[in-house]
Amino acid sequence: MSRKPVHLAVYDTFADWETGHTTAWLARVGHEIRTVGPSAAPVTSIGGLCVQPALSLAELRPEDSSLLILPGADLWDTSDDLAPFARTARTFLDAGVPVAAICGATAGLAREGLLDERAHTSGAAMYLAASGYRGGERYVEADAVTDGDLITAGPTEPVAFAREVFGRLGDVFEGEKLDAWYRLFHDSDPAAYETLNS
Repeated sequence: MSRKPVHLAVYDTFADWETGHTTAWLARVGHEIRTVGPSAAPVTSIGGLCVQPALSLAELRPEDSSLLILPGADLWDTSDDLAPFARTARTFLDAGVPVAAICGATAGLAREGLLDERAHTSGAAMYLAASGYRGGERYVEADAVTDGDLITAGPTEPVAFAREVFGRLGDVFEGEKLDAWYRLFHDSDPAAYETLNS
């Protein structure tokens, strides 16, 4: 079966640790991971990694993608530079293509109005409230939340974020194995290793 690529947004100050579990395991089962930047110019992560985007945001189309991943970044809170990524997330959701946002990217989606009518989470309710959005009553105190095609998580939950992505795409781990994967990588539960590899 041919899969459309998964697109990982990359921009200066992106939090490189937040999407590692997600992209690594998706790649292991055959998903092509393509990076998309504001332009074709290299970007530097918050950890100092220099990344050359595979394509620019202007080239990205929902019909060519199976998922858009938006990591956190200092720039989500210090400028409007990443607003075009939030607008692209709207285009994806309108087209029925999933979007997964973690950490500061959730604030970008809040400012775009994408969390007003969807269940969601983030680092803290007050963090999103500062955006002025109208979705506070839909905020869920959980490690990660999926509402239809939108996945959200806070900065301390990269494993739960990956679990929700895997559950939504349905072709990495499912059911008992997805639970075992989460218990192994989130809880360091050695008993989960046997289930995962059975």
